[in-house]
Amino acid sequence: MGNRNTVIIVGGAFIILVIGFFLLSKPAMQPQTMRSQPMVKPAVPNEMYVLLSAQNNSNESGVANLKETYGRVTVTLNLSGSTPNVIQPAHIHMGVCPGVGAVKYPLNSVLNGKSVTVLDVSLMQLKQQLPLAINVHKSAADITNYTSCGPLST
Repeated sequence: MGNRNTVIIVGGAFIILVIGFFLLSKPAMQPQTMRSQPMVKPAVPNEMYVLLSAQNNSNESGVANLKETYGRVTVTLNLSGSTPNVIQPAHIHMGVCPGVGAVKYPLNSVLNGKSVTVLDVSLMQLKQQLPLAINVHKSAADITNYTSCGPLST
C-alpha cells in the first residue's frame, strides 16, 4: 500500500507541474476590447543621418545628424580630416552635391570638425524642400572651395 500511495503522490505532482507549465507558457488573456484592436507600430524617431563625403581632394568627411525636437531640427556635424583651428562655414544648400545651389539654411561654422545648429524648421518641412545638401567650405576666405558635401534624403 505504501508504494501505491507514493506513485499516486508522484503522479499527481507530475500532473500539477505539467498543468502549471502550460498555464505559465501561454500569453495572458486580454479583454475582448484589447484583442480586437490592431497592433500599432511605434513612432519612427524624427532623425536623419547624412553622410558627408570629401570634396576637392580635401580628405574631410563625416556625418551630419539632423534630429527634430519639439518642431525644431538640431543639425550636428562631426567631421574628420579638417584643419585644426580653422573656421569653416557650413550651410544647407538647394540642390545636390557637388553642384549645390543657393544657401537655404546657414549653419554654425565648423571648428575642429564640430558644429551644432538649431533650425526653426521641422524635419518634415526639410524633406518637403528636397533636394537639399549639407555643404562645408574650406574657410571664410576660401568660401568657393568645398571640403565636404552630403545629400539629405527621405
